[in-house]
Amino acid sequence: MKAKNEIFKDMLNEQKENLETAIEIKQNNFEISQNLLESRFELYPENRRRSVNKVIYHNQYFQLVYNLNSQSLTIESKGDLIYSAIPYDTGRNYIQKALIQSILHPTKTRKYIESHENNLKKYLALSIFQVSGRKVTLDSNEVERAYQQIFEDALFEMQVLGRLMQHDETGPLSANLAGKFLYSENIKTGISPYLAEYLKFVVEVTQTLPISTDGKNVQLLDSAYEQTSEKGYLDQPKSLALTSQSDLNVGLENLPATLKVEIENLKVSEPISQVMTKPLLKSNVGNQLKALRKNYVAHSQAPKELEQYFENVHSTQNDNKINVISDIDSQNGKLPFSNPNFNILVGNVSNSIVSDTEMQGIYVIGNHELSDLLSDNIIFKKSKWNAFREKEWFEELVVDPNQAWAKLPVGNNSFYELIKDELAQNYPKMKILNNESVIYEGIRYIGLTIPLALSKRKKELQNFIAIEMERLLAQDRNIPTVIISHAPLFNELSMLSPKSKSYNKSYKCAHRGILNLFDKFNIIGAIHGHHHIPASSGQSKMVSFSNKKLFVVCSIYSKINTGFELSNLLSDLIP
Repeated sequence: MKAKNEIFKDMLNEQKENLETAIEIKQNNFEISQNLLESRFELYPENRRRSVNKVIYHNQYFQLVYNLNSQSLTIESKGDLIYSAIPYDTGRNYIQKALIQSILHPTKTRKYIESHENNLKKYLALSIFQVSGRKVTLDSNEVERAYQQIFEDALFEMQVLGRLMQHDETGPLSANLAGKFLYSENIKTGISPYLAEYLKFVVEVTQTLPISTDGKNVQLLDSAYEQTSEKGYLDQPKSLALTSQSDLNVGLENLPATLKVEIENLKVSEPISQVMTKPLLKSNVGNQLKALRKNYVAHSQAPKELEQYFENVHSTQNDNKINVISDIDSQNGKLPFSNPNFNILVGNVSNSIVSDTEMQGIYVIGNHELSDLLSDNIIFKKSKWNAFREKEWFEELVVDPNQAWAKLPVGNNSFYELIKDELAQNYPKMKILNNESVIYEGIRYIGLTIPLALSKRKKELQNFIAIEMERLLAQDRNIPTVIISHAPLFNELSMLSPKSKSYNKSYKCAHRGILNLFDKFNIIGAIHGHHHIPASSGQSKMVSFSNKKLFVVCSIYSKINTGFELSNLLSDLIP
């Protein structure tokens, strides 16, 4: 019989062999992927003049492009196809995602729409008013007929699903409602023909190449059989992405017959004039659209102002084991969700001095907490603020916070400790981290007070980050560590896309000491909020920084996103 130490050695050797095998498979798959990409580059002569964005597949209207710098794939219109005649229509990604989900999960997506019936009928009544000037009740024949028309055209139903996903994630819509919710007006927008062409392209390209797409994000698969599963809009684990292995039979049944046949045969033919208008092309209608949009006057309202008129059809309870959420911006003094487990609140929780005596976990300070607390007259009158009353930034926090943000003290200021004390009274079971750390289930969480991305004061901010990280990391060199801050530490550890208007290319890491800390210590990831990145754009990603792979998480609150399950990500990284 083997001695215990020999058994232990055998276990270690087996683990080592398994790891080596896994690494070898990954390396082989990586080489296959690289060879595949390089062979695709050669197929398209236009790649000779493209130094970064290389075409690897295209058809008449769309192309699949690989970015050499970010090593990422995107599906792009080739420039002639118009998504929507509605000016400033921001729903495209939601509608493309809705299309994929409708094809993969038609029963669940139909139920999702039906669960919003009351909200939809409010949109329909408002749409009828925008078109005709007539006020109709929610139970009127006009509204009922418009509601039924949603389910009579599959491509229109996909659009409505996308609008509802946008509603649940970013707030109620108000502009151009008729074009979005009334079939009679929607057929003039060109969105259905766009979707038909997009669907044909994504099915064709996923059948041709080992990729997956959820309607926005595109991934090159390690193998032709790899699937993407996670919790999504329909509130249960499932495959969210289209691949060559996806079962499309049920989802295609509701499509117009000609489109269904085209997709089944994987060929692109003429647009389907029997069931929809032809695609809107810039080469045909570009000048007319320019004139229309030039004279367009938006009649939209802020989503927050409209929320009181719509009901929340989603559960407010969330059972994530480690629940990450930020930018809740509660208006009524209460958290709009509940979770009995460990929560990580990443700032900007409150616009109304929220109190929750049962919420457990950790909390880092965002910029809204500052102005929110000082707006309360009882808190503002406390003598502890006397040392700050003559500061310009303090006065503006009280009178006009938007003028104060760029002037806030960097996060080692004693002001934040007083803010922490006030927050602690409202969350007795939460640990407020003001440049502090806490260990939970073997992971160390370091909470840094970075209320804003102070790009114009980057040197000052990064000196602070380096000093505080070194102090806190030194307590234990080896423990897996996650860095949390409301604003991202810097661009390299941010979920914000370089294409965003909020992106500042100068907000990057320029401090050698920070790089060394990430290299020396067992830092496995970073969590931030602040930028209000919709969950549909992705809540986590893996990045390369300072000679290692790290995760980045940004989970913004919405009706359909009450938190990101961090424990799944941690279990993938830490056996």
